Amino acid sequence: MPNARDTAPAEATHVATTAEEAAKIEPRAEFRVFGHGIIDVVSTRMWNGKTVLQHARTMPVETYFVSRHTQGVNVKVRDGLLDIKVKTGETEEGYEVFQPRGKFTFPVSRKDLATILSQLKVEMPAELTGTETCTFEAFLAAVRRHSDLVPVTVEKTRWGFTIDGVICEYAKVRLNGALLESACVESADHAAMRAVIEELGLSARPNVNYPKALARVVGASAVS
Repeated sequence: MPNARDTAPAEATHVATTAEEAAKIEPRAEFRVFGHGIIDVVSTRMWNGKTVLQHARTMPVETYFVSRHTQGVNVKVRDGLLDIKVKTGETEEGYEVFQPRGKFTFPVSRKDLATILSQLKVEMPAELTGTETCTFEAFLAAVRRHSDLVPVTVEKTRWGFTIDGVICEYAKVRLNGALLESACVESADHAAMRAVIEELGLSARPNVNYPKALARVVGASAVS
C-alpha cells in the first residue's frame, strides 16, 4: 500500500519555508531522465489500470542557478521565491535523495543570502558584501558577473500522474531555449519506484538531475 505522503500532489506548497522547517520534511528519492522521444514512450506505457492523472500545468518561468563547484544542489527562483534542495545521498538502486533546505522570499536577508551562496559553494560577491537585504535583481546581476555561477532560464509544461501511488510526471522543458523532454518518478518506497520506472520503459536511461542537465546545456561542468 502506498504511503500517504506519496499520494500527495507532486507540486509542493509554494510558500516561504525556513531552513529549520525544511529540515523536518521527509525527502523522497528521485529518478529523472532528459532527452527526446521520452513523452511518446511514457504516454503509451503509463496506462496499467492503476494510473491516476493529476493535471497538466504550464509553470511560471523559473531561473535556476548552476555552480561550477557542485551538481548536488538544486537552486531555483519562481515567483520571487528561491527554493533550495540539496542531494543528501543515493539509494541502492542509484536514485537520488534531495532534502529541502528552505524557500526564501526576495528581498533576502544577509543571513539567508550567505546560506544560499554557501549551498552553491561560492564566496559572497564583493558587490553584495555588507548589504542588509538583497533583491532578486541584485542577486541575478551578481550571478551574471560571477565566474563560477550561471543563471539558466527554464520554461516547463508538466503532466502529473501517479501509478500505484508513486508520483510521476513527464514534461516539455526549455533550458535557455533548448527544448528537451523529461520524465520523473518519486517515492519513499524504492521498490515501488523501481517497478514503475521499468513499467514506463525508463530503466535503461541514465538518472540525470536538473543541476546536471543544466550544466550540460550551458557548459558549466562542476569541478568538484
